[in-house]
Amino acid sequence: MEPEVVPAQVAGRPHLVRRLAQRRGIRQIVKFGIVGASGTLVNLVLFTLLQRFTSNPIWVDFSAGFMLGGVSNYFLNRMWTFRSSRHAGREGLQFLTVSFIALLVGDSVVFLLENKLGYHHAHRVWLVSVLSGIFVNFFLNKYWTFREP
Repeated sequence: MEPEVVPAQVAGRPHLVRRLAQRRGIRQIVKFGIVGASGTLVNLVLFTLLQRFTSNPIWVDFSAGFMLGGVSNYFLNRMWTFRSSRHAGREGLQFLTVSFIALLVGDSVVFLLENKLGYHHAHRVWLVSVLSGIFVNFFLNKYWTFREP
């Protein structure tokens, strides 16, 4: 039995994956995504509970879920993603500032979809709003909140 011939493009993929995994920025964005997924789950649970059991406007429920998810994200990103040892109070304030900016982006999307476009599907609006703030959140946190001295 002859050995199987593997095309060069396929044979090089494990090497490419290994090289990408060794890049600090790539590892950080993957970790940031994992932490973000956990914060998104916290956000979604609180948003859903508030939508079900209160008569708040959608932006209030979105904001409350977003901020609670953001608090959990701060601690996980500080300890795991960016392994920061800088002043926690200053970083926390910077992280909350970035979260607030991302929240404004998300609330703007909620406002646009709900009020201007008349799109009233709460969980879809929530998802688009969360996704709209991800890149703002990552890059501002990477290069401002958790930047290395």
